[in-house]
Amino acid sequence: MQPPVGRKGLVLHRWVEPTVVGVALVAMAAGFGQFGAIAALGDVARSFGRVTHGATVADQAGLSGTSLGIGLAVLRVASLGGLPLTSLADRLGRRRTMLASCALGLAVTVAAAFSPSYWWFVAIFALGRPLLSTASAVGGVVAAEHTNALNRARAVALVTAGYGFGSGATAVLHGIASSALGFRGLFGLAAVPLVLLPLVSRVITEPDRFVVEQSTAPARPPRIGAVGADHRARLAVVGVLTFGVAVTTGPATSFVFIYAQNVKDLRGTLVAAMVLLAGVAGFLGLVTGQWLADHAGRRPSGAAAMICIAAAGMVIYSGSSVALVIGYVSSVFAASNLAPAAGALVNELFPTSVRATVAGWLIAASVLGAVVGLVCFGAIADLGDRFSIAAVVTFAATVPLAGLFRLLPETRGLEPEDVPPRGR
Repeated sequence: MQPPVGRKGLVLHRWVEPTVVGVALVAMAAGFGQFGAIAALGDVARSFGRVTHGATVADQAGLSGTSLGIGLAVLRVASLGGLPLTSLADRLGRRRTMLASCALGLAVTVAAAFSPSYWWFVAIFALGRPLLSTASAVGGVVAAEHTNALNRARAVALVTAGYGFGSGATAVLHGIASSALGFRGLFGLAAVPLVLLPLVSRVITEPDRFVVEQSTAPARPPRIGAVGADHRARLAVVGVLTFGVAVTTGPATSFVFIYAQNVKDLRGTLVAAMVLLAGVAGFLGLVTGQWLADHAGRRPSGAAAMICIAAAGMVIYSGSSVALVIGYVSSVFAASNLAPAAGALVNELFPTSVRATVAGWLIAASVLGAVVGLVCFGAIADLGDRFSIAAVVTFAATVPLAGLFRLLPETRGLEPEDVPPRGR
């Protein structure tokens, strides 16, 4: 079958074609490398701290909630480097930027296996964060640009599934083989996708939208992070929404494994089972999220999912092991529902000339939101020795931000070239 032809004669692809699947595999590799610090945080804390039978977070986890929160915040802040790196994709090309960033990020992840202390681990791993964030962000742009309105949400869902599968593989491997691998062996396994990356790169092509843009647009001076005045207000709204989601997802995903293993004392096999169950929920969430994005619209689907993410985060830390499992699985389902709608919406709202730069700004907004969430969550947990209070205080504040979706135009069924730069 011939690929669909888009507006202005653009050659586009269906969401199941090799070039889009290849991007999903790159996202999988990025997820495997990036999520290792989260999945293995309990082992890292035990290796570089001291676990006792006391009641404080430091006694149970090995390191204080503040130290863990600051370390995770440093890793998140490092992702700010994704803004200039992602902006390069608007100048040097999507394919080159995505593949180079993924390869370098995986190499740094392997190097983190040799960390001599907790803060050395934080410093080394931080070097790879912006690179892997860039690979993931540009991958979403490539998937959106390769497809038309009918396939776009599905392509974004596929790339998100790839990232989620890579992240989940890290958690499952750690859960079932943590005693044999440890955090050093887990990070060393990042060499596997690094070796396979050149094979995957063969099927990935530059999006036709970018090729046409580069051949017809006038030469512009390199200005990293520059977005035209017509798009700044819209970028600000999307940025605040991204910030709000990250305030919840930062601590909800970063603390959950150390909470499960070091505080609730769940066995590694149970944690692995929880991750596998969440993987199924994530797949179902992507399927329903894609359907809702294409039928109910990008805006209402995104707003509902954002509220559900905050609610699920509060359930995770409400106290019981059952609530932990239910909350975690629900949070993955809700986040997966959000991904197709939000990913399609953002890529449809902005023109090709700045689409990757916008993705970089959203990395920055996500980083800042996660840092605020992590620091607040860790500090509140330390004050009261209660994760539940920290979750309610930190996550509930993000719910009203979901109303900002109303300030954006609905783009369901539209090509990016047909969305006006202003208005609703």
